[in-house]
Amino acid sequence: MATYSSYSLVACLFFVFLLSSAPRSHGGSIAIYWGQNGNEGTLAETCGTGNYAFVNIAFLCSFGSGQIPQLNLAGHCDPYSNACTNLTTDIKFCQSKGVKVMLSIGGGAGGYSLNSKQDAFKLAQYIWNNFLSGQSDKRPLGDAVLDGVDFDIEGGNPDYYGALAAYLKAYSGKGKEVYLSAAPQCPFPDQWVGKALQTGLFDYVWVQFYNNPPCQYTQGSIANLMNSWNQWTTGINAKYIFLGLPAAPDAAGTGFIPVGSLESQVLPALKNSTRYGGVMLWSKFYDDQDGYSSAIKNSV
Repeated sequence: MATYSSYSLVACLFFVFLLSSAPRSHGGSIAIYWGQNGNEGTLAETCGTGNYAFVNIAFLCSFGSGQIPQLNLAGHCDPYSNACTNLTTDIKFCQSKGVKVMLSIGGGAGGYSLNSKQDAFKLAQYIWNNFLSGQSDKRPLGDAVLDGVDFDIEGGNPDYYGALAAYLKAYSGKGKEVYLSAAPQCPFPDQWVGKALQTGLFDYVWVQFYNNPPCQYTQGSIANLMNSWNQWTTGINAKYIFLGLPAAPDAAGTGFIPVGSLESQVLPALKNSTRYGGVMLWSKFYDDQDGYSSAIKNSV
């Protein structure tokens, strides 16, 4: 057995003290949207990459105001002919890999609005029975139990999305935990889900830092992005905040951050926050074109 001098022991303890007292950054994970382009590969292939910790299945694009909720998965499958029930196997595969699979509601197209708490309750009940741990003989994605619900809300009455979040979260006591996420625009507070986020019920918030020049990255400068990031990380009570980005230059009008700039300028600044959760990308189709998640996954 080796022996150590008292000097070596003091030096070792001092080194440990320096390590424990130094500021620490921490790693995050990547969330991706899947479902809006039939050329982006299967859900199983998406999870098989090993790049993503979250997959948002997009979108439940029509609901509320007496409408029958409608799922639109673009070129992947037609939920109205029961063709999407074969996604059960893919969803279970993803979950076996530790990937959380979320149902994303809303989106930029489609008609949706909640006009009362009763409206919100009915939608929560529908989602519970058809996508979560509840029971229905017409589950669009088969018998797989999703991990939660993502609010990609870009329209409708903002007054009742908080009630929807509360009703959904309350189901956590009746089955497996229901995780909630949201994808607000970066201007703070978001005009659609700002009130809902004040409930403190959301686990993950992937803020869209694109298509909004006043609060996104500009070439060589992170000032606008950081001002907005600080508003989000101090202004809402969520477990983790994610940096939402386009996965390729043509995935959005503005806001794409080159890999080098992300790794050298942006991520080191964001990781100083204990709320930092990682990066959200729109979308799997564009990620396939640019290989963005593969390029950044060791830096996130």
